[in-house]
Amino acid sequence: MCGRLSQYRGIHDFVEALSMPNAVVDAATDLRLARYNVAPTTRVALLHLDGEVLRVDPVRWGWRPEWTDRQPHPNGRVEKVAHNPYYRPIWPHRAIAPIDNWFEWVDEGGPRKQPYLIRRRDQAPILCASIGQYPADGREEKSNDGFVIITADSAGGMVDIHDRRPVVLTPELAREWLDPATPKERAEQMALHQGEPSEVFEWFKVSLAVGNVRNQGVELIQPVEL
Repeated sequence: MCGRLSQYRGIHDFVEALSMPNAVVDAATDLRLARYNVAPTTRVALLHLDGEVLRVDPVRWGWRPEWTDRQPHPNGRVEKVAHNPYYRPIWPHRAIAPIDNWFEWVDEGGPRKQPYLIRRRDQAPILCASIGQYPADGREEKSNDGFVIITADSAGGMVDIHDRRPVVLTPELAREWLDPATPKERAEQMALHQGEPSEVFEWFKVSLAVGNVRNQGVELIQPVEL
C-alpha cells in the first residue's frame, strides 16, 4: 500500500456502514469530508470506541514510538503488529480508518508510473483495520498521536497492482475489532486471516494528477482511458 487514499463521503455514511447504535461525538458529522487525495502525516477521520461511545477524531496518519526518531510509519505489516516491540504501545488500541478508496502506482514502462484507484466493487465504505494512539478517556490530544493502517500480502489480480493491501474488515468483524472486550489473540487472527478477499475490489487507471498531493477534487477518482 503506497500511502494515498480518499475520504470524501460523510462521517454518517461511514458510521452507517458499521451499523453501530452508539452516538458519534463529533461537531461536523453532517458534513462531507470531501478529501480525494489524502497523504500520510495528514489527519484522517478515525473511528474508535471511547467507553461505549463511538467517536470520530481527526488523527495523524502515521505513528512512531517515542524512543525513535525515524519517520512515522503510515502502515503496519500484519505479520508484525501483534508482537513487534515497535507496535507494542498501540497494539491494544484498535480503530477503523473508514475510506472510500486508495491509490497505487504501477510501472508500466512509461516515463511515469501509472496510478490506479482501488475500491470495493459495491462502492461501499472500506473499513480498514488500524491501531494507534489517539484521544480517549477524556485526555487531550498529544503531539505524538497517530495511527497506522494494517496491511497484508495482496492476492489474486491485485498482486499486479501492488504486493500489499490494507486489511479490510466486514462491518460485523469491524465491530468486533473495535470492541475492547475482544481478546488480543482474537484480533490478531482476524487481521491475519479474515480480511476481505481481492475479489471484493476493483481497480482502474486514474489521472497522473493524483501524484501531486496539492491536487484535490472529484476528477482524481474518475477512470481515464490511456
